[in-house]
Amino acid sequence: MNYYELSFTYTSPIEKEIINDVLAAELGKIGFESFTESEKGLLGYISEALYDKKTLDDKLADFPLENTRIDYISKWVESKDWNEEWEKNYFKPIRIGNECIIRASFHEAEPGYTYNIIIDPKMAFGTGNHETTYLMISEMLKLDLEGKELLDMGCGTAVLAILARLKGAKRVAAIDIDEWAYNNALENIRLNHTEDIQVALGGAEKIKEFGLFDIVFANINRNILKKLVNIKYLALNGKTQIITPTLLGELVFDVVGASIRQLLNPELTASWEKGLTYVAEGSITPDEYMEKLERFVAGRTYGVLRLNNQYQLREYFETAGQNYSKK
Repeated sequence: MNYYELSFTYTSPIEKEIINDVLAAELGKIGFESFTESEKGLLGYISEALYDKKTLDDKLADFPLENTRIDYISKWVESKDWNEEWEKNYFKPIRIGNECIIRASFHEAEPGYTYNIIIDPKMAFGTGNHETTYLMISEMLKLDLEGKELLDMGCGTAVLAILARLKGAKRVAAIDIDEWAYNNALENIRLNHTEDIQVALGGAEKIKEFGLFDIVFANINRNILKKLVNIKYLALNGKTQIITPTLLGELVFDVVGASIRQLLNPELTASWEKGLTYVAEGSITPDEYMEKLERFVAGRTYGVLRLNNQYQLREYFETAGQNYSKK
């Protein structure tokens, strides 16, 4: 899959970080998949199939922060292996408690974890950096998967499928509609010596080829659940469990994503934790740390207050609520 990379720059009295948060939230509504902060603004990535210049221009014309001019330059990006890009941008190991660590092949092994998973991400979603992936893994660690038959729908890197197999699942299948994700899943499965995981390229129509499952992990857009209903897959086995983010989890994610998107980046939490380490070591004073923290909170709060996005959030709530309403 080919992508467009758009470099956004700003002219505004508002802090660049605040504009980045708001812009990423707005662009996410029109198909942008990932973002990277640049020296002068934000880099955004959208698939070639979804990119529409008029839609983008209309979205920027309605940008919610006042006195902010946004310019951009677009360039076509051919599909490529993104391992090198992740390494250059300091992709760090993800640790979930004391049980699980997710690291790239270029990281040193860390002993002491029950599950040591190697993921080379390429363009695929799902390394543990994304908040919903982190939450799904946290929930998986609590489950007894011994002897279960399990599907990872929209597998991305296949990290959930790999963990399920390591936890003793009897049969595991993984499906993704993106060819890069499919190839990356195969590679990661080999890296973790879980080659008996079945992998397929395609959408919801592929599920029936694998038969029935005890558990379906669906860390993906909620629309895929509607597809499972439409093809009557869920009706085939009333005992199948669907493991997906909860209503509260979706609402929290939507609110943060639409208001202070930067908070969804685990590296932000890590940076503040590192600051506390500096305080403990005496490298910086507690007052210096608190001054930086208060400035960060004040700046983000200022940005949220100026958003006036309550109607947008209500739309998110109503959309999410429809998928959890009791029949």
